Amino acid sequence: MERQSNLITPVLIAGCIIIMVSFAVRASFGVFQIPIAEEFSWARAEFSLAIAFQNLAWGIGQPIFGALAERITDRKAIILGAVIYAAGLVLSSQAVSPIAHQTYAWLVGFGIAGTGFGVILAVVGRAASDENRSMSLAIATAAGSAGQVFGAPVAEFLLGYMPWQSVFMVFAGLILASLLVLPMMRAPQSAGKQEFEETIGQVIKRAFSDPSYTLIFLGFFSCGYQLAFVTAHFPAMITEMCGPILPGGALHSIGITTTSALGALAISLIGLANIGGTLLAGWAGKRYSKKYLLAGIYTGRTIAAALFIAFPITPTTVILFSVVMGSLWLATVPLTSGLVAHIYGLRYMGTLYGIVFFSHQLGSFLGVWLGGALYDAYGSYTAVWWVGVGIGAFSAIVHLPIKENRSVPVNPAAA
Repeated sequence: MERQSNLITPVLIAGCIIIMVSFAVRASFGVFQIPIAEEFSWARAEFSLAIAFQNLAWGIGQPIFGALAERITDRKAIILGAVIYAAGLVLSSQAVSPIAHQTYAWLVGFGIAGTGFGVILAVVGRAASDENRSMSLAIATAAGSAGQVFGAPVAEFLLGYMPWQSVFMVFAGLILASLLVLPMMRAPQSAGKQEFEETIGQVIKRAFSDPSYTLIFLGFFSCGYQLAFVTAHFPAMITEMCGPILPGGALHSIGITTTSALGALAISLIGLANIGGTLLAGWAGKRYSKKYLLAGIYTGRTIAAALFIAFPITPTTVILFSVVMGSLWLATVPLTSGLVAHIYGLRYMGTLYGIVFFSHQLGSFLGVWLGGALYDAYGSYTAVWWVGVGIGAFSAIVHLPIKENRSVPVNPAAA
């Protein structure tokens, strides 16, 4: 099957739908922080650790599902991921102890890996032409943000009519329903003869011997830390730290009367702003140096986060931060995945990007877990927020020495 020159293809459409549903569910977990903690009288760190394990499992599972997709086909890997994802949600809905939630979170995390960026972006990247690849990756990434737009508000809405356990069951059904578009997921092989002859072991060895790959790996850590912390803790943080929503104000007029509702709106605004930011990143990635764009994004995040926590938290600053942070939210993904594809080729992009994504999820684990642990210790999210500011600055710096030249494949005859 040849790659299509059109930007919008059946593969891209199907990939967008699957990743949209997957990320809608994933982005909603922060909404459940307070309801679950209050029902069982748990410390904040208990459910936070479950979400942290979920993110860690996602990171571990990403290169595994990338390799599975290259071995057993993309569609079979996605089916496996969706089934595991749904099973994790169903089992979590029956859990009544922190240990049970933390155990089933591993299943949810592995399920996200099978229906998330690593597998989907590799398929989309292979199906796209060279001129459309950067934008195709951006559109698929933006679909994840579109899921985030409605994921948290839908969860908040459903919680008004049913217990959180039933919401988990509804979400499990949605994950399985997304598999209906799988017949559209047909992508061509995407490597030249030399890339086909190179083994996965050789390409991984080539990547790990390249300092640029290590820098990409290290730089993606802060992205995971910041995104996972905000997704998991921002709704609760706003609920408890934000100033009051004044009656008769703009928010009041659209039905946002509580800081809890504002927290769900903030997650939605981040996702909405990120659609535009990610598409802009895809457009820019085709025209400008990806490493400098990434350094600029991390710098922007660092400044936005520092200013937000330095001033009093009000409904206005929450909205402003959500829009600014949202425009930079997943803009790193098409640039990072595109950088990996450009330097090391498309043949094993799923595996190589999956390994880099593991760094992202290590950051996610730390951001979610540390957020809950420091909150329980100090009764505030301020300390963990400043940690995120520091590592964001670190990521901006480490991208600068990356060499964007295409890495030469190993000659099999000489290996």
